[in-house]
Amino acid sequence: MPEDQQVEQQKFVYDFHEGNKDLKDLLGGKGANLAEMTNLGLPVPPGFTITTEACKEYLVSGEEPAALRDEVSAHLDALEARMGKKLGQADDPLLVSVRSGAKFSMPGMMDTVLNIGLSDESVQGLAAQAGEERFAWDSYRRLIQMFGKTVLGVDGDLFEEALEGAKHAKGVASDVELEAKDLKRLVQVFKEIVAKETGRDFPQDPREQMDLAVHAVFDSWNTDRAKLYRRQERIPHDLGTAVNVCSMVFGNLGPDSGTGVAFTRDPASGHAGVYGDYLQNAQGEDVVAGIRNTMQLAELEGLDKKSYDELMQIMQKLETHYLDLCDIEFTIERGKLWMLQTRVGKRTAAAAFRIATQLVDQGLIDEAEALQRVTGHQLAQLMFPRFDSDHKGELLGRGIAASPGAAVGKAVFDSYTAVKWSRSGEKVILIRRETNPDDLDGMIAAEGILTSRGGKTSHAAVVARGMGKTCVCGAEELEVDTKRRRMTAPGGVVIDEGDLVSIDGSTGKVYLGDVPVVPSPVVEYFEGRMHAGAEDADELVAAVHRIMAYADRVRRLRVRANADNAEDASRARRFGAQGIGLCRTEHMFLGERRQYVERLILAESDEEREAALTALTPLQKDDFVSLFEAMDGLPVTVRLLDPPLHEFLPDITELSVRVALAESRKDHNENDLRLLQAVHRLHEQNPMLGLRGVRLGLVIPGLFAMQVKAIAEAAADRLDAKGDPRAEIMIPLVGTVQELELVRDEAEQVIAEVEARRGVELKLTLGTMIELPRAALTAGQIAESADFFSFGTNDLTQTVWGFSRDDVEASFFTAYLEKGIFGVSPFETIDRDGVGALVRSAAEAGRATRPDLKLGVCGEHGGDPESVHFFHEVGLDYVSCSPFRIPVARLEAARAAAATEGGGSDHR
Repeated sequence: MPEDQQVEQQKFVYDFHEGNKDLKDLLGGKGANLAEMTNLGLPVPPGFTITTEACKEYLVSGEEPAALRDEVSAHLDALEARMGKKLGQADDPLLVSVRSGAKFSMPGMMDTVLNIGLSDESVQGLAAQAGEERFAWDSYRRLIQMFGKTVLGVDGDLFEEALEGAKHAKGVASDVELEAKDLKRLVQVFKEIVAKETGRDFPQDPREQMDLAVHAVFDSWNTDRAKLYRRQERIPHDLGTAVNVCSMVFGNLGPDSGTGVAFTRDPASGHAGVYGDYLQNAQGEDVVAGIRNTMQLAELEGLDKKSYDELMQIMQKLETHYLDLCDIEFTIERGKLWMLQTRVGKRTAAAAFRIATQLVDQGLIDEAEALQRVTGHQLAQLMFPRFDSDHKGELLGRGIAASPGAAVGKAVFDSYTAVKWSRSGEKVILIRRETNPDDLDGMIAAEGILTSRGGKTSHAAVVARGMGKTCVCGAEELEVDTKRRRMTAPGGVVIDEGDLVSIDGSTGKVYLGDVPVVPSPVVEYFEGRMHAGAEDADELVAAVHRIMAYADRVRRLRVRANADNAEDASRARRFGAQGIGLCRTEHMFLGERRQYVERLILAESDEEREAALTALTPLQKDDFVSLFEAMDGLPVTVRLLDPPLHEFLPDITELSVRVALAESRKDHNENDLRLLQAVHRLHEQNPMLGLRGVRLGLVIPGLFAMQVKAIAEAAADRLDAKGDPRAEIMIPLVGTVQELELVRDEAEQVIAEVEARRGVELKLTLGTMIELPRAALTAGQIAESADFFSFGTNDLTQTVWGFSRDDVEASFFTAYLEKGIFGVSPFETIDRDGVGALVRSAAEAGRATRPDLKLGVCGEHGGDPESVHFFHEVGLDYVSCSPFRIPVARLEAARAAAATEGGGSDHR
């Protein structure tokens, strides 16, 4: 074959020195960062990475790529030559770890196996080489335990029960206290468990161990817990995981050895300092699993100052290199420091904002990059309430403040119950000794997580921070009994399943009962009650202020509020709203005003109908006057009456019973009889697709004219008061341009009449809500009679998908999410391929007809971070959302602009 036609064979394996941190798609985050540390000259144990491409081929075909085995063999040969010993060599074995590593961090969700290469023969050689028999047998029992559970599918509880039995027989509390002979017996018990549960002996061939472990890591990409985590974190399902094969270094060689996890800044608060956990005489999984309580990293200085000082230098080097908080795993083997992993660390929302501004002050990043280091989801977390510091709640105990927030709920002691109760509407706190990846669904369902073991780097802490869940870890004084479903506090106070508890992730305190909450300082800042520039300003508030100020300078999308009254409008304005994008007038017809609507529906003559409308007009006008005053100088989009008329009438069953009872008493009520007839007449099988919106305005004479007149009169009143009203009148549920033309003609006549009578010029615009597929598909025609479009993405989602939000979310959405049909609910984040395609085409067609057409969105998607990015891309002028979500939309609008202009960091 000619040389120019040869295709280079795909490379599936990379030595650590061949990669770099920018190859995360191919080498996964762990592999890319191991390569980066190797190239920086840091002490990384030699090894190699099997790529995500190999994983993807394996998952499609069920077999590893044909070339993979030979590539692995070549890299293993090179590793053995470098180390001067062979994998599983009887007299001096090379041992390796096999660890997963996807592009995005998925703590504990996929599989790891340590000490591969140990066998009945090589364990003796390891003991001889180390001069430590206990260490060798401890490593061997760990291999059988991890391999049995991860690779062979043995129930992990069987190993845990055997380990607990060995400790009980010895009369000790910790596995560290087991001697070599105890561990030797335990290895035999573990091997018997494997043989009984799998029908085969534990494999003694080291290469077979390694190959099976690699396949298990590939398979772990598609475990239920991994898929659930990716859905929660919105990580694509088609990335696959890399596999890292690394020569083992041992932290379980005695008191001069150990393992730890370190952060270059506090991942909970963002404060600079020495943060992390260290565990003497342990292997890495012991720290993350939280099965033994750790010592604080600072205590390492007194144990091994040389290693501690070297670790501090490396941490500084990594943070400066990555320009961010780094999460580091390390092992000390008899006084020698080894780096096992680094990554840009997960952090709480508060830490994200603080760290972003700290790095700007240090000159490491600019404001544009700081903007990309925080998210709208994180800002929303900072706006949740916190516990009232003046409360007198009963303190049960205190643990480690692992992930901030205030969480109250009923105590539950397993994930199944957490999910079950949560689905029934209960708020729960998941209480465990320690969590593991199998607890993920319970952690998602819970308001907060409480563990009696583990530190800031335990599984519970890391996953909770990533999800923004409140978490308290390592509350040792609380005795958790999961079998009896209870927790006992010092002094004998017992908390049974179902009892209310409150946990404070900012202080680590755990309380009995329901502790009252108060607004967060960030909400106080947005409300104007806390000033970022004050001398006693909260440090977090100052960080939020700086980033929001920059965001407002760079964003293109304007942000409006969905608000129906002056109170909500005023709050929205304090939160940074630049107008109202949706005022729902149907909310103005409730309460005492319902009687006027009933009269309108029951009207049998023009005179009766006119009387009802005349009574409603001044009430409507007063509503609009207060709204225009609250939003003076800013646009206010008023949607004319939209819902079905029967929503203003009594329940058909209740009214029927009332009429029947009255008839039985011969106490006839003429009004009730007429009302019942009207209810029957207006009853619809599917009211959301019936007589509502523009159809009401065309069928009931004078209804929309009354509302337009009220808007016009209110605007005239505000002009008389030297105000600056900027009303926009929106006609809902238009499906054809003819509907819009008819309502527009009537509205323009009403406005002209008010202008002439009041002697003012009203700058009122008329537009429509695009919430039906036909409206989106004929947007070019509709734009001929519209000054603006506002996309009603809630109804557009219902009509595009053909389902009612109220009926389907509880019935089958959970199943659709679990089966992967939805990555996320289309009512939560806009469906780009379906609903989004209609929004895009309608925007393009509308502007083709009318280049100055104003475009906005008023569905709740307007406050969803991912959706805001889409609306920016499509070229809308503004998004509108509930007042509480306005800051989130402001921030995400800026992040969308920054990402479009210069790209941005993906700090998932």
